[in-house]
Order: sequence, then structure tokens, then C-alpha cells
Amino acid sequence: MSDRIGELLVRENLISTEQLREAQSDQRSSGKRLAYSLTKLGILAERELSDFLSRQYGVPPISLDEYEIDEETLALVPKEVALKHLCIPVQKAGGSLIVAMSDPTNIYAIDDLKFLTGLNIEPVVSTDTAIEAAIERSYEEVEQVRDYSEVLGNMELDEIDVADAGGDDFDAVDSENEAGQAPVVKLCNLILINAINKGASDIHVEPYEKGYRVRYRVDGVLQHEMNPPLKLRNAITSRFKIMANLDIAERRLPQDGRIKIRMSGGREMDFRVSTLPCLFGEKIVLRLLDKENLQLDMTKLGFEGKPLADFKSSIHKPYGMCLVTGPTGSGKTTTLYSALSELNNDDVNISTAEDPVEFNLEGINQCQMHDDIGLNFAAALRSFLRQDPDIIMVGEIRDFETAEISVKAALTGHLVLSTLHTNDAPSTVNRLLNMGVEPFLVTASVNMIVAQRLARKICGDCKVEDPEKIVETLVDAGMNQKEAKACKVMKGKGCNTCADTGHKGRVALYEVMVLTPSLKDLILQGASTTEIKEEAIRGGMATLRRAGLNKIGEGVTTLKEVTRVTAAD
Repeated sequence: MSDRIGELLVRENLISTEQLREAQSDQRSSGKRLAYSLTKLGILAERELSDFLSRQYGVPPISLDEYEIDEETLALVPKEVALKHLCIPVQKAGGSLIVAMSDPTNIYAIDDLKFLTGLNIEPVVSTDTAIEAAIERSYEEVEQVRDYSEVLGNMELDEIDVADAGGDDFDAVDSENEAGQAPVVKLCNLILINAINKGASDIHVEPYEKGYRVRYRVDGVLQHEMNPPLKLRNAITSRFKIMANLDIAERRLPQDGRIKIRMSGGREMDFRVSTLPCLFGEKIVLRLLDKENLQLDMTKLGFEGKPLADFKSSIHKPYGMCLVTGPTGSGKTTTLYSALSELNNDDVNISTAEDPVEFNLEGINQCQMHDDIGLNFAAALRSFLRQDPDIIMVGEIRDFETAEISVKAALTGHLVLSTLHTNDAPSTVNRLLNMGVEPFLVTASVNMIVAQRLARKICGDCKVEDPEKIVETLVDAGMNQKEAKACKVMKGKGCNTCADTGHKGRVALYEVMVLTPSLKDLILQGASTTEIKEEAIRGGMATLRRAGLNKIGEGVTTLKEVTRVTAAD
């Protein structure tokens, strides 16, 4: 069947013979159907393939991301059966059941569904990937709602009391007992699992005077998840503290810990836990650290041609400093890890000082900072220099002492990678000078400065051309008139895949400033940040805003996102 479909696609000039061979090769390695490989590799769009299959089978096509399948319809076909036959029930109409299938000629699947439901089966056609996504999305939503309500329904809330937020009537033993109750344990586990399933980067558990809130940060934006009963505040807080091996009796000071959970299939997930005493209880933020989703391929991070070439050239120099700047949560650590991954060979010794160590990297000596015992970045750096290093990564340059040792290391034959909190690449120079580093040391040691931001990508399943494109708005953002007129602006309509936001995933915007001789002369002359930026642009540097405008032109993100995360030049 797959071979016939492939031949027909080539005959209709929808794909080339080379593309068919590429998809067949992927199909053999993945063990899935040819249609899955064609859409996964981006050879055919979902809608194109769906329309083609509809013509071939003589069955109506369906766009599953536009359907909200109700719980009663889903209950007719168990998730295991849907996955087995790669189908999903869409709607019950009288004595018939409309079912989306990737192969409507599969009489075995139709007979199985007919016997299972007692209804006539009316097939409609969709693609493998669209059906798989709809199965995971639809059944997950039903299970999640049922799980939350089931767990909360099993709790005897009248038996749980809330301690006075301003008083001292907190009993650690009682709190630990409450935290160990099965419904509380299940609820906390659900909060963690659902965050993983939704692709969240952070979980915020926040107590207020008259409410309790759980929010997930998905693609950089906080989304409301649920409101647990206020009476569970202490029990939930204690449960997360117990999981992170924190002191549940200490409510006056911030604490940091880590939770590791093992999921089905042997997948492990780490959560970095931070507690903060607030007015009405302790706020808890959990950062999800998923090594499986850690992207270390530089070509997929968002780098464009020249910035990527400049970045690689700088990190492959035998010595000097490469600095990555940006606010918290802008992906600096991922960029540094991708650089270390590129440099990680048997012939080099790499040591890192991190606070905290977010991911374990094979072949790299990673050191966790402990300020309470005097192990800070400066102390770790001094120790590294006695460990015969080739490459050193410092989590963050926060003070003159760390900056001074980093500069000395860069001047004595070591490659030093680190981060700083600045708005853009040119302003990093003045940040170092303000710390007390001499201008001649900056020019002698720094190879390159990278500034970055993360912008949300347009959802691939509901991407359409924006009919409300305004040329003047694009010009105001930084495009020239000709570029703005030719630009094909895209947007996401909103679908189930992206939870109706129009965005799914994020892309990094990079500003790569290599310290050329002309820039070094300006720095030695005491030039301002504006003068340094103008000279860098003349030398070919693409600013953060320019990088964002390029992504708009490529249809990757929107103007609203670019103006949200970057400043005008």
C-alpha cells in the first residue's frame, strides 16, 4: 500500500523521486507508515497529504485540529484500540460513528470498531501524524479532567485545617502526615505529570489570601492550570518539600532542592525546586529539566548563516573569552551546553562551575556551587586552574573577583565560556568595565559576545497567512519599505495542538558581536555603548531586532513576539 501511495504521489508531481527515496529510508528506520515519514520530514504538508488521500480513497478529508471531540464519543473507543488501528472517533450521528482513519480501506479495523461499538462506521481520512496527535491530545484532556476531579473528590477537605499565615501554630508532624495522604500525593504527582505532557518549562504553585493557584509556563508564557482548595495549601507545600528533601519545618527562609521522577519507558525527569516565603504561605516554583528535549545542535537553535559561522569560529579558538548574555530564561545555558557539546572531545579537558548544574553532560567535569560553604564561582575557578584545564565554563560572571580570574585564565591559554545579564552584546563591554575590568584586558581577552532572546514560534498545524498585514507597522519595527511589502507575514489561527494560542515551541534570536580590531580600538578609546553598537553593525553584526525580523520573513514567528522580546535599534 505504501509503495503504491508513493508512486501515485510522484506521478502527480506532489513529491520527487529523491524525496520518495528519503521518506522510504526514514520509514524503514522508524517502522511506521510512509505517510508519517512524508509529513515528519516536511516533504508534504498535512493538508496536502490529507486531500490527496481523500481523492485516492474517495472518502471525505477531515482537519482534526479544528474538532473538539466530546468525552462520550471518545468513551466509545478505548485509547488502546485507537492506537492499534490508528483511528479516532470524531462524532456519533444516530446509529453511525464517524471515525478518522489514515487507511479507510482497512476492513479489519472497521469490523473491529463496528463490533466494539455496535454502530455503523463511516470513515473519514486524515494523516498518521494528525491522528496520533489527536489521540494523545483528546484522550489526555479527558483523563486529566477526570483525574483532577477524582483526586479532589476523594479528599476529605473538612478534616484539613489551614494554619494562620501570620502565626506560629504550624505542626511539622501534622503537616507531614497530611502530605503523605494518598489524595495529596496523587494530586502533586498529577501536577508534575501534566506539566511534562504539556511541555511546560516551569510550574508555579502560588498561595494567596483567598485562593490557591497552579500555573504552567509554556513556551515562555504563564498559563492557568488549576485552583486547588485553599485548605490544601500546607499539605501540598509539605508534599513538594518532602519530595525535594527540604526542611518542612522551615517556613521563614527560601530553600532549594531537586526532585527526580522516573516515568514509563525508563524516562527520567528532574525538577529544580525553589521555595519562597510570601505573605500567605510559601510559593513554590519547579523548573523542569528534560534531558531528552535538550537541543544541542547549533543549526536547530535558531542561528542564521553568518552569526553561526562567527560563533563557531570564536569557540574553536585556542584561548580567549566567549560570553553569552540575556535575561533569565532566555536559553543562555542551552547555548553554552551546545558549544561544550561541539568542543567535547577526548583530547580536551573541560570543567564547568554551575549554579545549579541543570543537565549532566558525559565527558565534562561539572562542579555544583555551594555558597554556604564558600564554594563560589571564584573559588571554583581558582581550583580549575590547578586541574590542567583546556576549556572552562563559568555559570555566570557576577562580580569583579570572578571576572578577574576569568580574564586571567583567558589570557593564559584557556578558552573561557560564561554568561552575563545585560540587554544586548554591545552593553556587555561597559558591564565588564563597571565591574572593574580594565579596557585593555577586555580587548585582549574577549573573543565574542552573544546576546539572545527566545520568541514563540507559530504553530505549524494552524499556520496561515495574516490578512491584516500592515506595511507601515513592519517599517516601524525596522524593515525597509521594499522588504516590508515583499514580506509574507504568517500567524497561527489557534488549534488544539497549541491550546488555541497560535504558538507552539520557541526559537532563539541571536546577536553575535565578534571583537574586531576596529571595535577594540573604540573600547580602548572609551567609546559609549551606542558607538560600539553602530561600529558592530557596520562590521556586519545583525542585532536582536534584525534577527527577529528575519524570522518574521521566514514565517517562523510574529511581529508581536519580536517586539515583545526585542528592543528597537
